Amino acid sequence: MTTAKTTSSSMVSNPVYPIIFAISGVHLLNDSIQSVIPAMFPVLEKDLGLTFTQLGLIAFALNMVASVLQPVVGYLSDLKPKPYSLPFGMTASFLGILGLAFAPEYWMILVSVIFIGLGSAIFHPEGSRVSFMAAGHKRGLSQSIYQVGGNTGQALAPLISAFILVPLGQRGAALFLLVAALGIFILMKISAWYKAQLEQEKLLNRKRVLLSSMANLTKKQIGVALGLLLMIIFARSIYVTNITSFYIFHLIESYGLTIQKGQLIIFLFLAVGAVGTFFGGPWADKFGRKNVIVLSLLVPVPLCLLLPYVPLSAVIVLLILIGFFIMLSFSVTVVYAQELVPSKIGTMAGLTVGLAFGMGAIGAVVIGILMDHIGIYTTMIIISFLPILGLVGLALPRDQKMTSEPYISK
Repeated sequence: MTTAKTTSSSMVSNPVYPIIFAISGVHLLNDSIQSVIPAMFPVLEKDLGLTFTQLGLIAFALNMVASVLQPVVGYLSDLKPKPYSLPFGMTASFLGILGLAFAPEYWMILVSVIFIGLGSAIFHPEGSRVSFMAAGHKRGLSQSIYQVGGNTGQALAPLISAFILVPLGQRGAALFLLVAALGIFILMKISAWYKAQLEQEKLLNRKRVLLSSMANLTKKQIGVALGLLLMIIFARSIYVTNITSFYIFHLIESYGLTIQKGQLIIFLFLAVGAVGTFFGGPWADKFGRKNVIVLSLLVPVPLCLLLPYVPLSAVIVLLILIGFFIMLSFSVTVVYAQELVPSKIGTMAGLTVGLAFGMGAIGAVVIGILMDHIGIYTTMIIISFLPILGLVGLALPRDQKMTSEPYISK
């Protein structure tokens, strides 16, 4: 077994569930704020006459800011944790929502979206660190609870569109100022706990070193494994972005659904995906990280390939199955990366989650351009092949089951 060369910031051996559920709850609030943006796409396309490419650029602005800055925030946090950066990040999202709700022009929408992306970039690495600190020996479970909060927030996007933005229009986004304010309040409490943990560690002059479940790997093997992991995240992120942001237009064009009915189907995909995220962590603790990642890769491939060709009743069934399995590994890939490089907990969280945003950003632009130039249906067929790329995960190094305390005192 390998140990970290530097140390983690956790002083707890048993899970601190109030903190785990609190940071998961704020993750839900944070990602529901982000969900306002793709939820607004049908409204912006209809009311402002935006093209699919322009919508893709909005998603690009949001996700690229979050993507580029998340690893930076994670790296800086590894050097010197900053507990009160959490409410600061939510404040940036508050300002972004304020601008988004009242922006009269396209460029103002882009600026507002950048503020929301900044808030997300600050929240996710530090939120993942809090989850890690509170996890004790339940790393997979803790990360799943944390990530399922975010996925639940993302799952609300279709409902936000159907029941808030379609009836109320762009200014309906102002309701989420209350969500951001609640997030700031809870994060102040969490940051106080976070700071107390750091002070206790400093007072005792003792840290706890993370033990990795990986066999002894060379730097080259770790680099290759990270490359494979990032390719998995690439395929998964662009596919999920297609379903969450653009599949609604396919449902409207090919099946004649209204925006509201189409968004309810996408909600099913995201809601079941949140369930898959929750089960992924505990299953990884029990059966191994790689085994769950491989399961998450193999099952969706034939289902995704079938999706563009089936009737509406089968679409619903396939989306439920795809959503569950494709998101099964969402939290597991974060933990797997952290165990590949256990001395860089924040950096690995920022890299893996940040890359998911970045790939979603690039994918949104590409998908928007394809839909404008070759049509919606043909684009859906092309995207259906993406999950095949994830099969590179079969070559990932196998992790070992932890049979003892996952930390040692130092």
